[in-house]
Amino acid sequence: MIIVPKEKPAVENLNSYYLDIRKLIEHYQGEIGSACVHFEAPSMEGVIFFDKDDLLNGCFRDNQGESEGQAVIDRLVEAAVGHNFAISIYEIDPEKVYFWANIPAAEKLYKDLSAEFTDLEGLIKKMGSEKLTGFIDVSIGDGKEGGLIFFDNGEIIGGSFSWEKGELNHSKENKEFLIQKTKELGGIFNVCRISLKKDGLEREPEDIEQGGTLNVLTMLEALLSVFERVITSNRGIASNFNTLLKKKFVEKADEFVFLDPFVAEFQYADQKITFTGDAGDEELVKGLTECVKEIADGLGLLPRLNDELKVWSEKYGKGIEKFHISF
Repeated sequence: MIIVPKEKPAVENLNSYYLDIRKLIEHYQGEIGSACVHFEAPSMEGVIFFDKDDLLNGCFRDNQGESEGQAVIDRLVEAAVGHNFAISIYEIDPEKVYFWANIPAAEKLYKDLSAEFTDLEGLIKKMGSEKLTGFIDVSIGDGKEGGLIFFDNGEIIGGSFSWEKGELNHSKENKEFLIQKTKELGGIFNVCRISLKKDGLEREPEDIEQGGTLNVLTMLEALLSVFERVITSNRGIASNFNTLLKKKFVEKADEFVFLDPFVAEFQYADQKITFTGDAGDEELVKGLTECVKEIADGLGLLPRLNDELKVWSEKYGKGIEKFHISF
């Protein structure tokens, strides 16, 4: 995926035929520090991101597909010699350049969420509360239109929309129009997380207890992940984990409406929770922990579960104390 922040052009529409790309980058590393070089031709496009010290990442797209990584940087530099690319350089805030440079390597947290069961507006609020660094990729209806909503530590920092030719856009109206289109025509959503990398080190977005604030959904994801491991490792249990969990959700739906599978406010898959309802943290914790405890007790697995939860209990001690959790 090639996304180019074009708010601060340093130079635009140079012809690559007359340029030494590496020397051009070296010049602007000293001149402006953090930026990207955009390569554009009729049948191909590419971008190289850099800061004052390094070439951070490259992404290239042609009719054969898309690729990214350090090897792509060399490919772009070599391709510039034989093609008449239009070359533009855009300055990027040093604190944001690693965000844009790592978009092509983003990992999917939630895959193929359907607008039939997931409200996009609720999903956007959820990603904000979870301090997502990444984006929601939205495909509307038959897939001919769509958009991207970008988050940095839970804050929306822009969007890219098909009706705006994919250009980075900060319009609130475009985001609201995207939401409305999914309500009218349906759609598919993918939530992707970006790992911010520099010099071989990786900074993951804080998602546990940052500044004393507990992320309840992350805590519950970790609980269900441990419990799933306990269930799947026990060969004496005939039913699989998802079946046991959904059956228990149905039993508890009268007390905890958000657990009703037909309402689909709460979903757990691939060790990730998707929640679009209005239930508060206390109700979420009470409902989920009761389900886990009752399933484990019914299978005679409570002692085993408690053993496996030792690391989880240490990590989420604040949440356990706050919500009086016990198994």
